[in-house]
Amino acid sequence: MKLEKIIEKYKNLGIQQQLDYDKFYLYSIITHSTAIEGSTVTEIENQLLFDEGISANKPMAEQLMNLDLKKAYEQSFVYAKNHTDITIELLCSLASLVMKNTGSTYKTIAGEFSSAKGELRLLNVSSGRGGKSYLAWQKIHDRLTRFCLWINEERKKINPSDISKIYALSFEAHYRIVSIHPWADGNGRMSRLIMNMIQYEAGVIPSIVKKEKRAEYISSLSKSQDEENSSAFINFMMNHYYDNLLEQINEYKASIEAEGGQKTKGGQKKWSETAKKIHELIKENPNITRKELCERLSINPSAIQKHIDKLKKENVISRVDGAKGGYWNVLKGEL
Repeated sequence: MKLEKIIEKYKNLGIQQQLDYDKFYLYSIITHSTAIEGSTVTEIENQLLFDEGISANKPMAEQLMNLDLKKAYEQSFVYAKNHTDITIELLCSLASLVMKNTGSTYKTIAGEFSSAKGELRLLNVSSGRGGKSYLAWQKIHDRLTRFCLWINEERKKINPSDISKIYALSFEAHYRIVSIHPWADGNGRMSRLIMNMIQYEAGVIPSIVKKEKRAEYISSLSKSQDEENSSAFINFMMNHYYDNLLEQINEYKASIEAEGGQKTKGGQKKWSETAKKIHELIKENPNITRKELCERLSINPSAIQKHIDKLKKENVISRVDGAKGGYWNVLKGEL
């Protein structure tokens, strides 16, 4: 009930009606998911990388990790829209997208396999030196087969109005996949992707595992694995998701002008302080980038883009020669 109330509040505020909400929310999911695995690419840098092909001053492997995960998510949403049965083949096809440019080829006694192709591991692994040993590789196919039978059955019978159970199912699927550890690489990203795929299929707001909560996330997962009971992990995920929504609601309320753009009063347009600041920064430096605007104003890319679109629509500014190598043209000197 607590979760359902805050989701209702979140929706009533119209946060999802922001410009390109789905796109920017996905970028946030990707950024945090790869950050948990060590990527230092920021959300702003990912927006520029995904939308404008502008590379960040970060290791190429990290940028490829983010690009690959974006493609995997886009394909997973196609499967979700079509309610495609989850099979081992489907899981491996998504894993191949996740690891396409950063995977490796392994040669083992059992044979050769490639994580870049999404192939199941043919070696035993553990979580670091002296850490937990995962399922023996010989048992992976059977365990994944049982996982697919279970998740497909649960997807069909779940009540679409029972929001809490939908999230609990997606978190349980996450737990089971990462505990099976089917691949040599990319298990964390894959487990979070499958979690979001189930949420997307059910039409609920996808959850994000924030990089700032990495230690608690891993700790709750380890606790559940040690106890062979998913409760600790699911409780953490439920609470973390609630906290994320509450944070977004508070941020939205605190920056309602930044998110809302312009208002009308007495027949005159009244621009928000954020819009005015963007206008002033562009006047000072017509070559300023969206990334620099985000950094200067400390607001997210979607808010910057929404204001830019409104300023362009009202013929206050225009863009000359596109994103790369272009510049801003100020059409109105004052707001």
